Amino acid sequence: MTDQTKEPIGKLDHIGFAVHSIEEARKFWEDQLGATLQRVVDHHSGDFRLGILDLHGFCIELLEPTNPDGFLQKYLEKRGEGVHHITLQTPELIEKVSGLEEAGVRVVDKHFDKEEGGVDAFISPKSSHGVLIQLGENVGPLNNPPFWETDKP
Repeated sequence: MTDQTKEPIGKLDHIGFAVHSIEEARKFWEDQLGATLQRVVDHHSGDFRLGILDLHGFCIELLEPTNPDGFLQKYLEKRGEGVHHITLQTPELIEKVSGLEEAGVRVVDKHFDKEEGGVDAFISPKSSHGVLIQLGENVGPLNNPPFWETDKP
């Protein structure tokens, strides 16, 4: 442990869960936990749909495959339903990704064009002790407005 305090890279935006069916999975979240469905949208990639639920101010993202050959279908076949990723709101994402890579962190699936689906990147589970971490800078990858735009005094 060092004496220096490092600034957090971001703030938790949502947790994504891989599911076979949003319609089936949402029953649990709504009926048992009291979540409220906000919307269901197709991802721009065409590989999956997203079900966005609000759980008392916290966002839950259900991911359902729509492409039988896509990554999410393969993920479900290999690992089954469950936590897929966590997403952190990350300001100045390009610079943060550069710093992570310089430190030896494996960052994959980098998208830095807001017009093509948003600014985000993923820290590989190989670098983060088994957790897929999405870093997002704007709504699209994020389900909530970025904290640096809303937490202003």
